[in-house]
Amino acid sequence: MTTDDISGMGPLVARLSRGGQRLRHADRTHPWVLDTAVVVLVFLMFCLPDLIHGGADDGDSPRRFRLAFTHLPVAGMLALQAGLVLPLLWRRRRPAAAFAAITAVFVLQWSLGAALRADVALFVALYSLALHGRLRQLPWVCAAMAGAMVLVAVRVSSVVSVGDSLFFLLSTATAALALGLMVRIRRAQLAGLRDRAARLEIERDQRSRLATATERTRVAREMHDIVGHNLSVIITLADAGAYATDVAPARGKEALELIGDTGRQALGELRRVLGVLRETADGPPDRPELSPQPGIADLEALCAKVRAAGMEVVYRTSGDVDTLDSGVQLTVYRIVQEALTNVLKHADSGTRVHLAILVEDSRLTIRVLDTGPATSSEPPNEEGHGLVGMRERAALYGGTVSAGPAGGGGWSVEAVLDLTPGSGGDR
Repeated sequence: MTTDDISGMGPLVARLSRGGQRLRHADRTHPWVLDTAVVVLVFLMFCLPDLIHGGADDGDSPRRFRLAFTHLPVAGMLALQAGLVLPLLWRRRRPAAAFAAITAVFVLQWSLGAALRADVALFVALYSLALHGRLRQLPWVCAAMAGAMVLVAVRVSSVVSVGDSLFFLLSTATAALALGLMVRIRRAQLAGLRDRAARLEIERDQRSRLATATERTRVAREMHDIVGHNLSVIITLADAGAYATDVAPARGKEALELIGDTGRQALGELRRVLGVLRETADGPPDRPELSPQPGIADLEALCAKVRAAGMEVVYRTSGDVDTLDSGVQLTVYRIVQEALTNVLKHADSGTRVHLAILVEDSRLTIRVLDTGPATSSEPPNEEGHGLVGMRERAALYGGTVSAGPAGGGGWSVEAVLDLTPGSGGDR
């Protein structure tokens, strides 16, 4: 077969597939139509010739074959044919009952010594039982089928040897049984594949929704850190600049310049975060406007902004902080940023802030302590989004965050991260 022949079969296969789907749909909607069609087909192909020619012992058969069987009247032949064919109407809904009824009529017919072409209904019933029936019924069905075939072989022993007739009859029965089991197994495999495909589609949708929710949470956390901190710095600088304009104009100008620098930095970070969400139809841009995520090295600049807003910040580190991976450094930066933002929001101007980052073996500790009086607009016993965000970030590395009033006044925030590889969640 050439390539052109194979490619030319595509439309034919597609049409056959569509036709099969329509037939299956019609059969599910009107199951009696197919069952009736099978009965009509068996009658036209196997019953009608017997009625026309007078049974299997017609004049075209050998003389010894005609003498071996009983000639039935038309009424008796019709009764036996009806008993063999009509049970096929419920061969799919009650396959065992249909097979039992047909077998009983089949045994009665051969006990009378009559041969009918409608006996093919027994093999159709066997096929239907293997396809639609209960598998535990097959042993007694096979035993009944073998007994019926032995009866036929004995009745035709004067024409055909028992061994030859048994071989032919049992081979035909085995073929019907095997065909029914094969179709049954194939349908079960297809049903399993369809069920697996449906489950995979559901799991894919669930993973997609989970990834979307996770990404939204991450972006919301980043937006909260960026907007909250920078706006707090800008507001504090604006208040200080407005006060210094009348007293020290140079300090007011410096505050305005710091406001501009802070606003530009916040805008750049927002563009970087939102750029991840932007969908481009033409693919990725030629020159992506991305900048590195902030880390521990950027904490000094963060402290400088807080100092410019009127706070005194004492910053120190202990341990090898420069070798930490970028994910840990980003987490440390965001936790410190949120803690300093809370100081700007709630503490008085001139408050002294102690910031310490300590790395000891597989443990990293962040301590932020301010010494001034803290006033919070949060209701008692309720946590703001900032503390929740800090705890979510720390949880990524198996860490914890604790916050509360410090002894002697002020507020204390302490975060502990576990640096052991594999100790956190998905990072």
